[in-house]
Amino acid sequence: MIESLDKELDGGGDEPEPGPLHGIRVLDLTRVLAGPYSTQLLGDLGAEVIKVENPKGGDDTRAWGPPFATNLDGSTTESAYFLSVNRNKKSITVNIRSEAGKRLIHELVKEVDVFVENYIPGKLAKMGLGYKALRAINPRLVYASITGYGQTGPYAGRPGYDVMIEAEAGLMYITGEEHGPPVKVGVAVTDLTTGLYAHAGILAALFARNRTGRGQHVDCSLLESQVATLANIGSSYLIAGQEAKRMGTAHPSIVPYQVIQTRDSHIMIGAGNDGQFSTLCKVMQLDSLAHNPLYKTNRDRVANRDELIRILTNRLRSENNAFWIRALEGKGVPFAPINNIGQTFKHPQVLARDMVQEIDHPTAGKIKLTGPPVKYSDTKASIRGPPPLLGQHTDEVLRAVLGYDEGRIQGLKEAKAI
Repeated sequence: MIESLDKELDGGGDEPEPGPLHGIRVLDLTRVLAGPYSTQLLGDLGAEVIKVENPKGGDDTRAWGPPFATNLDGSTTESAYFLSVNRNKKSITVNIRSEAGKRLIHELVKEVDVFVENYIPGKLAKMGLGYKALRAINPRLVYASITGYGQTGPYAGRPGYDVMIEAEAGLMYITGEEHGPPVKVGVAVTDLTTGLYAHAGILAALFARNRTGRGQHVDCSLLESQVATLANIGSSYLIAGQEAKRMGTAHPSIVPYQVIQTRDSHIMIGAGNDGQFSTLCKVMQLDSLAHNPLYKTNRDRVANRDELIRILTNRLRSENNAFWIRALEGKGVPFAPINNIGQTFKHPQVLARDMVQEIDHPTAGKIKLTGPPVKYSDTKASIRGPPPLLGQHTDEVLRAVLGYDEGRIQGLKEAKAI
């Protein structure tokens, strides 16, 4: 059944090589970003992902625009936001608040390996779709919950939003210029990080199931994911009581390691050790700096940060970006231009690594998507199908997965369950 559905997903043509999760079936009750991102990752790895959507509009992000993809007939329906995190999925519409809809989910749970949801804790349990109820139906089920604050604790009942958790979990406090206000990161990084943690947690639970024969509840939250990824900043506080501060693009423990202005733009330069700093000084024709006791070691450079950055800035501003990029190329000093998004997707390495891929969408025609970021030598990740239209696969999934006939499907439609 999985093979036949995979053929349908990629249009029935030549099937791509099965991914590492081929044979795993996922029931996805998530919407917006963290949850859909995690299930898209599973889909890229070959899992069959069945996205369950509200019949009245579906995933909220379908309407989050502009921009929208332009359809072949000139209309616009699907938002770029929705298209970014919902490929390799099949969409079915189910009214989970109806009794018939709940029974349908129960039937599907018998046939899947993974159930992913991002409702406020307790909400699905009241509807008969919580972990305990579904575990009784399928003891091998891996049930993953993605929430703002986790399943327990005094904040468990609060809804979670990326930018709010960025603020509450310390990320926004350390982001921005030194003397400026706190700012959010340019992409919803807390949601995306949580999606990555959730997808890894699901894989670990599937691996454990191979040993124990039992599924389990994977409890993943935005707050904990963001706290965990404070990394060295968090450790500096826990180990040494050192409170972080906003530093723009600068690094608290390495100098120079920041964006510096050139004549016509900006460039990111890093010198993580004394050898790199010495090389940088030679390239910039400031050889004496490498021997100056004020800047000889990284500890010295951190202590005398302001004056050193002033000297480097004055030199870099004497030439344009292109000059310094040519001068630094191949010298062993980390550097990078500050690319905009258009330049990023035209980057020769991005293109060489297939990070821009094109696929046929049922209404928009050919659309471009970012490719899977992890490459496998054998069982490859792939884009097998475009982000689905709302309810595009309802009938097909009910026929192929549950064996429903046309009469039974029509009955569910008349009952407004699908």
